[in-house]
Amino acid sequence: MPVHFWTLTDVATRTWLDEFSFILAGADDEAASVEKYTLRGGLSEGVDVVEVNNGRLSISIVPTRGMGLWRGTCDGLELGWKSPVSFPVNPAFVNALDRGQIGWLAGFNELLCRCGLDANGPPGDGANLHGRIANIPAHRVEVSVDTEGPGTIAVTGLVDETMMFGPCLRLKSTVSTTLGSNSLTIIDEVTNLSAKPADLELLYHTQFGPPFLEEGARVELPASTVVPRDSRAAEGIDRWPVFGATEVGYAEQVYYTDLAVDVAGQTVVLLRNAAGDKGVSLQYRKQDLPCFALWKNTQAEADGYVTGLEPATNFPNLKAYERTQGRVVTLPPGGARTMTLVLAVHSSLAAVAQVQSQVTQLLGGKPPVVKNAPQPGWSPAGERQEQNSARAEI
Repeated sequence: MPVHFWTLTDVATRTWLDEFSFILAGADDEAASVEKYTLRGGLSEGVDVVEVNNGRLSISIVPTRGMGLWRGTCDGLELGWKSPVSFPVNPAFVNALDRGQIGWLAGFNELLCRCGLDANGPPGDGANLHGRIANIPAHRVEVSVDTEGPGTIAVTGLVDETMMFGPCLRLKSTVSTTLGSNSLTIIDEVTNLSAKPADLELLYHTQFGPPFLEEGARVELPASTVVPRDSRAAEGIDRWPVFGATEVGYAEQVYYTDLAVDVAGQTVVLLRNAAGDKGVSLQYRKQDLPCFALWKNTQAEADGYVTGLEPATNFPNLKAYERTQGRVVTLPPGGARTMTLVLAVHSSLAAVAQVQSQVTQLLGGKPPVVKNAPQPGWSPAGERQEQNSARAEI
């Protein structure tokens, strides 16, 4: 049988495999594998990890943390970043209400984590920083391996963000890759399990540090508009796409953007190092994820030298504000929304240049409109900026 299936976890049937391993060979006899293990000790006690290796790219999926991606490698390049949080943290040890509802940060160290599902953004409106989904374990995890054709390894997890008298949302996430590929694909389906309409906010917090992030590194976006989130971001608007060296005490800067698409509705974003011979890209359909935020946090490496590429259904503002702007998705009873995200690694000048050319083509020769101050309709700081300007004119 060319397709093999295994159930690693299923709470409903009391299925749980302590360990699992399957090894297969690629077209060039490069070893490929999928392995499941459980971390022991410290704050990582009981955290399940499913490690997929396609012979070129490896990725560590963490079902215990909402099907997030911990870290990876491709062509010898490390994917992820060095967080002050060294290892995956069991959600049982994360108090989301800590330090003024920013306790989410006590478990923040992934290459990719989801923010949502009911809400994301800063704490407020009854929600903690970036919501709950990253700290909810999957209750069902499956692995499939298709040994025909290019050979595909896929890991699927079900994560329920549900409560009595509250949101009832289910995330079905499938992370897949083909043998010898430089990319992985995430297909997420969020379903409203309730008999009532439900809100959806989902942001993919995708982080990178060295070797992609360094002094002189750049983000290449097909942006038609770039807006600083607040006055702090406005301070660096002249160099918004360029990254500096590590800086002790650096305060984060966030930029909101509107991205161009191709005829199929796809867009692509690229982070490349200074030399342009190492890069990572995200490709997705803008209709599914219409908002994109760039997070710059080039503080000392010990404190987290990192940038975030963040496609989302909304900008990470307070949910009440996003609702006024029409950016909170409403799922009807039983309704669902599907998002597909492709993460690719580019390890040569030619490979990086090819993606950069795609970005240039999407721009169509038009430079982005770059605002030097927060704007109304984009962030609460933009509303305050407009109000202050109006007062000054009186």
